[in-house]
Amino acid sequence: MRSLPPWLKKPIPKHRNISRIRELLGDDGVHTVCESAKCPNVGECFAKNTVTFMILGEICTRRCAFCGVQKGVPAPVDPDEPRKIGKALKKLGLNYVVVTSVTRDDLPDGGTEQFVEVIFNLRLNAAVPIEVLIPDNLDLDKLIEARPNVINHNLETVPRLYPKVRPQADYARSLKVLRYIKDKNPSIYTKSGIMVGLGESNSEVEQVLIDLKTVDCDIVTIGQYLRPAKQNLEVERFVDPEEFKAYERLGRKLGFLSVVSGPFVRSSYRAGENIPK
Repeated sequence: MRSLPPWLKKPIPKHRNISRIRELLGDDGVHTVCESAKCPNVGECFAKNTVTFMILGEICTRRCAFCGVQKGVPAPVDPDEPRKIGKALKKLGLNYVVVTSVTRDDLPDGGTEQFVEVIFNLRLNAAVPIEVLIPDNLDLDKLIEARPNVINHNLETVPRLYPKVRPQADYARSLKVLRYIKDKNPSIYTKSGIMVGLGESNSEVEQVLIDLKTVDCDIVTIGQYLRPAKQNLEVERFVDPEEFKAYERLGRKLGFLSVVSGPFVRSSYRAGENIPK
């Protein structure tokens, strides 16, 4: 495994919120992508009272080679999960909430109804902006009717690397997801993100940004891929912070409402700070 460059070394904050949030979420049976996907920002985010809820269990039906979430046969959907998520939101006192999920290709609607119920229960407990980070297999009409403030669907990487990185996904289909949302309800912010350091070229990243702008995506995130476990893809390259700044400048030049680019950026990292004001 490659040793990390200086700009990718960060201390985990020691803060009582970290243990408080873990205790709360563990007791309530509520999952977060922060821990399930082994996000490097988990300490910082928990210390700032920020979490990204992960619904529909902890086991994904797809085998994306970059992801640290467990793969396999998922458990049945918990019908009480939406209530638990709403209760957790109220207890934590969050002022912005992000909800994502594992991909559930085993469910006829991909888990759409669970997303809708979670959004409903969140609104019962607090009047806060809601962002959902979705897979590509949901009933988009039903999700759009629930009116989350932001719908995020990540491209993850450049199209050439899809067979290696996202073998069960399709680049064109993901772009169509974003296009469809914006066409159906322009008032909902659309968002997408990619990882770099997987073997892509700068020109390929630039083309992804152009493609996202073509489908009127509003918010873009670009971050460094970090290998979550031995079974995942190795890092091909650690991208210099100056390159991230160049991607951000290009994104702003292309006209995105918000561009967040940096080594530690993840799709839901400081999400509430990065929506257009």
